Amino acid sequence: MSRIETIAEGVTLYLGDCREILPTLGKVDAVVTDPPYGIGFAAQPTTGQRKAGQGREKWDDSVVDGLPSLLDRGNIQVVWGGNYYGLTPTRGWLSWFKPDAPPSMAHFELAWTNQDRNARQISCSIAATNAERVGHPTQKPLAVMKWTLEQFPNCQTILDPFMGSGTTGVAAVKMGRQFIGIEIEPKYFDIACKRISEALKQPDMFIEPPTPAKQEALEL
Repeated sequence: MSRIETIAEGVTLYLGDCREILPTLGKVDAVVTDPPYGIGFAAQPTTGQRKAGQGREKWDDSVVDGLPSLLDRGNIQVVWGGNYYGLTPTRGWLSWFKPDAPPSMAHFELAWTNQDRNARQISCSIAATNAERVGHPTQKPLAVMKWTLEQFPNCQTILDPFMGSGTTGVAAVKMGRQFIGIEIEPKYFDIACKRISEALKQPDMFIEPPTPAKQEALEL
């Protein structure tokens, strides 16, 4: 059953299918997301993930149909893994270089944007983010998502229709941005709610956090 969790004023999370929820939402400054790539990575947990209890999951076995129509809520659009989709040509790519990536893994990842601007790159260690991991097989480092949002300083309302464990939301609230997240998998939705709630209690210094509000659960 779908739920809405209002974590704070300007921070709302939806449990459900984004294809059903997005038509009910208005425009936002930016859609920043990391959808399934269709490479089946979640079905092949690493040794470390298996030891941590991660099982095989099939949601990453195919790309998302009709992704462009799911992005049009945002004036600015950023899609990590966008190179796996037939999106319009752009020169505004973002890149995450992984200096410690093993030979069996990609040494960098790309994010498509709808912006006509110079490409940008961040170098961020995989191992340095191990302490952040919460059980999601394709969890992005918080530093990478904060850097992503820093590329668009005028975007105050961020929407992630494939929220996963909520890293985009954590980055957004720590930077004083408003956030709307959608996740279809209940266990990851619950993780995202917890992570974003905790992030609101520990905002970055000198940044005004969204105003806290009473948490509520509603039926859609």
